[in-house]
Amino acid sequence: MLRMKDAASEFLANKRVAVTGVSRNSQSHGANVIYQRLRQRGYEVFAINPNADEVEGDPCYHDLKSIPGGVDWVVIGTKPEAANATVRECEELGVKRVWMHQPPFGPGSVSESAADYGREHGMTVIRGGCPCMFDPTADRGHKVLRAVGRVTSKVPRRV
Repeated sequence: MLRMKDAASEFLANKRVAVTGVSRNSQSHGANVIYQRLRQRGYEVFAINPNADEVEGDPCYHDLKSIPGGVDWVVIGTKPEAANATVRECEELGVKRVWMHQPPFGPGSVSESAADYGREHGMTVIRGGCPCMFDPTADRGHKVLRAVGRVTSKVPRRV
């Protein structure tokens, strides 16, 4: 098992990423915060929402297979019930890295069955925390949230 910090570094070293659950109404929506932060930090980020053609002035894709050239990793920012379908689509497309967003408070996007499926199919699955909690995407607030998430067991110590 990888230490969480090492797994996060491995994910964040890859620059093409899709974020599922990005909303047309971006106010304080977790997936939108991740989408914006990764974009600001120089990542090539693709928004995924089956009900939108545009998000925050950028093209939005209805599913992962619609992204030209594919992605290196996926952040799941949807309800947990949608995570199973996303992980299965990742497996079909050969995406080997999936991060299920989980803030220190609230329900998050973690699905144990989706995480198990991904691992059974050779994927590295981070089931908790947020890419914005780790360098080079972190800010002070997210680092505090990472510490709180460790205490609340919403940020895993090992992946």
